[in-house]
Amino acid sequence: MIRFICLALTLYSGISMAQFTLIHNVNGYTPTRSGDIKTFATLVIKDGKVVRIGNKQLAAQYPKASKFDGQGMTLLPGLVDAHGHIIGLGNNLSRLDIREANSVEQVGQQLKVFSAQNPKGWILGRGWDQTRWTPNRFPTAADLDKFVKDRPVVLTRVDGHAIWVNSMAMSLAGIDAQTASPAGGEILRHTSGNPTGIFIDKAENLVKKHIPPTSTAHLNQALNKAGEHLLSLGITSAHDAGIDKQTWKLYQSRSQSQTLPLRIYAMLSAADPQLDSMLKAGVYKDKRDMLSIRSVKIYADGALGSRGAALLKDYKDRQGYRGLMLEQPQHLEQLIALAVKHGFSAHTHAIGDRANRLVLDSYESVFKTIGGKLLRNRIEHAQIVEPDDIPRFKTLDIIPSMQPVHATSDMHMAEQRLTDEQLKGAYAWQTFLQQGSKVAAGSDFPVELANPFHGLHAAITRMNAQHHPQQGWRNHERLTRTQALQAFTLDAAYAAFQEFKLGSLEQGKWADFILLDKDYFKVPEQEIRDIQVKQTWIAGQLRYSHD
Repeated sequence: MIRFICLALTLYSGISMAQFTLIHNVNGYTPTRSGDIKTFATLVIKDGKVVRIGNKQLAAQYPKASKFDGQGMTLLPGLVDAHGHIIGLGNNLSRLDIREANSVEQVGQQLKVFSAQNPKGWILGRGWDQTRWTPNRFPTAADLDKFVKDRPVVLTRVDGHAIWVNSMAMSLAGIDAQTASPAGGEILRHTSGNPTGIFIDKAENLVKKHIPPTSTAHLNQALNKAGEHLLSLGITSAHDAGIDKQTWKLYQSRSQSQTLPLRIYAMLSAADPQLDSMLKAGVYKDKRDMLSIRSVKIYADGALGSRGAALLKDYKDRQGYRGLMLEQPQHLEQLIALAVKHGFSAHTHAIGDRANRLVLDSYESVFKTIGGKLLRNRIEHAQIVEPDDIPRFKTLDIIPSMQPVHATSDMHMAEQRLTDEQLKGAYAWQTFLQQGSKVAAGSDFPVELANPFHGLHAAITRMNAQHHPQQGWRNHERLTRTQALQAFTLDAAYAAFQEFKLGSLEQGKWADFILLDKDYFKVPEQEIRDIQVKQTWIAGQLRYSHD
């Protein structure tokens, strides 16, 4: 039986916050700021924070404490996902999910069923990936029209950097052969010049701006759904990579009413027309560390799967084409400078090697002119980096915020898109660590599944769910179990200025922890992916239980 405990923090349980709480009979591990792993059998909590960890004899020193028997389960700090999209995840849980579809026909059949079950309005979905299909080609509006033609359909690619729409959606948006591709975007066309139904990066908004706005009630529902899902996976804190004004208001309201389902570090979306007003409102941080808003998410290029990642050299499978910069260097600098001037960190999406270089150049220029180097600025993804640019992350104090599952999801597609030379600095986690950079790990949910044990498995093995390739893809970049756990805990917390509050079970920090069905440090590598979370606790309070 699964139980979620989602009441306000002030109402949680009969345990008085003035009492000690004792979690005993556990197989505990925690990373520490000194870099080693400490083991323990007993965890002592008071007022939601860690008092001590120690051996089983420690329990005798707290005879009046409220006791919880961990039944020998493995205990780890709550996991931190340093890059996800919370409302997007919540939406996905109630929209058409086509992640597992292996052909246009399968998408169509799922669409037909979903349309019958949801008979009104626009049909929205996500998850298609044409690189997994045979033939491997972008689909068209006509492919969707065969299944649904009397309602607008908008299906987002798995990476979020392209949409596939039917003819009705294009008609309602007034899009035809004369519609021009915007800067930083591309409308794919037939030889006749008519749009195919695929809109990449900034071209997406030509259609998406016509979708009816989301209600606050729907946003609340999406947040609750996402929170339940993340807690069930052992994620106690998530970094939300780009929120709009409506979500900004929602998060603050839920923070003030003490009803946020998990800890959130939110980045303001640089694409939101009301960015200035959010910046002028200043940094937001609540006293319980449930919500922190102190950074801006900037978008430099697209994604590799839709050939939107900006490269220094041509795509291997599309000669003469080098991807898309969503922002030109001058505007990138302006956005970074805007964030820094308001005391906000700049976290910039960059996937291709050209995008990474231009973003590094932009940070360097801003730091020289107005400062901001100490704001723990980040490059989100940092997937394909020219090897000579990797040391610049350390020199400029830029945190590589990376998602291990991207490497194992992308490996076959990446080899189709890029030459071996272009891949030399790809998904280079170990190289970054060896130069002294902190890697903040995440999943990029709902682009990937949110399960952090999939990410830990990918980081440690460089293998996919089928345990291929046998020795791991480009396995010199794999991480140790300790390094991987650190990336999903303390280093992710560091990337949010929270390493003295979260990420480990050291004295004085919030008692966020999870209980597991297997020992993360001792199970065979191939079983790490299958570890199940039995309980999730935040600030010493049980928030999820799978009995």
